[in-house]
Amino acid sequence: MPDSPWWKTAVIYQIAVPSFADSNGDGRGDLRGILGKLDYLNDGTERSLGVDAIWLTPVNTSPLRDFGYDVADYRAIDPRFGTMADFEELINACHARGMRVIMDLVLNHTSDQHPWFAESRSSREHPRRDWYVWRDGRAPGKPPNDWLAVVEGSAWALDELSGQYYYHAFLPFQPDLNWRNPEVRREMLDVAAYWLGKGVDGFRLDLINFLYEDPQLRDNPLRFGVRPYLAQRHLHDFSQPESLEVAQDLRRLADSLGERTLMGEVCTDTPEDCVAYLGDGTNRLHLSFYLDFIRQRWSASGFRGAVGWLEEHLPAGGWPCYYLDNHDLQRSLTRLGTRGAEDARARVAAAMLLTLRGTPIVYYGQELGMVQSRVPRQALDDPVGVRFWPLRVGRDGSRTPMQWSAGPNAGFTTGTPWLPVDRSFTTRNVETEQAEPGSLLSWYKSLLHLRRRTPALRDGDYRMIEGAPSAVYAYVRQAGNERVAVLLNFAARAATVPLPSTGWWCLLSTHTAVGTHPGAYVVLQPYEALLLADTASGDNGHLA
Repeated sequence: MPDSPWWKTAVIYQIAVPSFADSNGDGRGDLRGILGKLDYLNDGTERSLGVDAIWLTPVNTSPLRDFGYDVADYRAIDPRFGTMADFEELINACHARGMRVIMDLVLNHTSDQHPWFAESRSSREHPRRDWYVWRDGRAPGKPPNDWLAVVEGSAWALDELSGQYYYHAFLPFQPDLNWRNPEVRREMLDVAAYWLGKGVDGFRLDLINFLYEDPQLRDNPLRFGVRPYLAQRHLHDFSQPESLEVAQDLRRLADSLGERTLMGEVCTDTPEDCVAYLGDGTNRLHLSFYLDFIRQRWSASGFRGAVGWLEEHLPAGGWPCYYLDNHDLQRSLTRLGTRGAEDARARVAAAMLLTLRGTPIVYYGQELGMVQSRVPRQALDDPVGVRFWPLRVGRDGSRTPMQWSAGPNAGFTTGTPWLPVDRSFTTRNVETEQAEPGSLLSWYKSLLHLRRRTPALRDGDYRMIEGAPSAVYAYVRQAGNERVAVLLNFAARAATVPLPSTGWWCLLSTHTAVGTHPGAYVVLQPYEALLLADTASGDNGHLA
């Protein structure tokens, strides 16, 4: 088989930089902390986790009022995370291990502390006034239109000095850039080129479909919705066609510099938007986040349907991308678990994530079974959590420090952690789980290393197995004459699954002994994940 591009076969590991590893005892994770943990991520042996790339949450200079997604200098590293020399050393160290580095790039908005915005708001006549979206109110005390911010309330903030409103799709301290200004567009593309020139292997593009708004700023029509934000049809404030043109510009830039990759966060309720950002598979983004997958509850039919829709609607050259956890989501062990079966379900979910056709993303600590932490009010950092307290809608609970050991502060820092360590760290930590062959971490390692040496799982075709019970998600991955069947029992009861042919043997399982040869059907145990190799494929010795 011809070699596939690295981003198709890679497993990407998302690192929340403030929460991963602290090297200097200030309580906040940093770049040198990541450098010190590269052996854990990939040391070239099966002792390590075995990931192929890391995605870093924003490390640009920032007030850090929103986890770094409020950038104050696009060409600098925030000193709380380290220096430019640290960043360059991290890139070089990862490349020496055959790992790639993906950087978070926030193109839609800046911090209100960015010098551009300070100049923009200083005067209506300033040359940078048009770098942001400013408008007069429709009437005294009335914003320019009815648009609502994603975090609720008007998307317009009144600037008392100039008497005009500026637009912010999210929080008031995150003013939106005016991408209709050619200077803005040119500058942001130059920023991307700057970091690619530093050696980063690509970008996770924050809110790529929010770059442009309707030029006439027309009101959004109303619809039924429980939340005010959901009570509008968001026709005019995002997913405008011009954002697709930026995706094409970025793709041309990335392709001109070799094998770089672009992953887009397409924040939408419309899955067609996700697919649109892939273009024909060669001319826009390489990967586009598919939100319908993470919106599923614990249901084989739900995940089966979500994957089926994407497989049916992908362009010919398109490639899926799946994840279960990230910095904005409740952790999947909590979200998809049930009392007493959290780890059993987590093993099934991990097997699904790492065997589907597509590029999987694993969030730091997911491999340990880190839970959604209940951060006390006085320790909250996330502005969403602070604003809506006591509703637990904030994101701090999925951002707590990585749990390295059962020692003080879970081995994350010698200082005071910026967020409290979850109390589960005494048992759910790297040191403990590395010593337990039956731990969730050991299961992730087994899946990752099996995937690495199995072409069918890395970039093979995907086909459903017909006749499986509704509670079982069953499919075959095939590359050349190599076939692997994946059987995932989502139920707390046994299930009988017919196999598409005879001559299979157990490759990996949560319950069945490796090497077992089932007949024409297999009986899955409750919450069993079973991977079978087809003996008719020829010599499968490399799969063992």
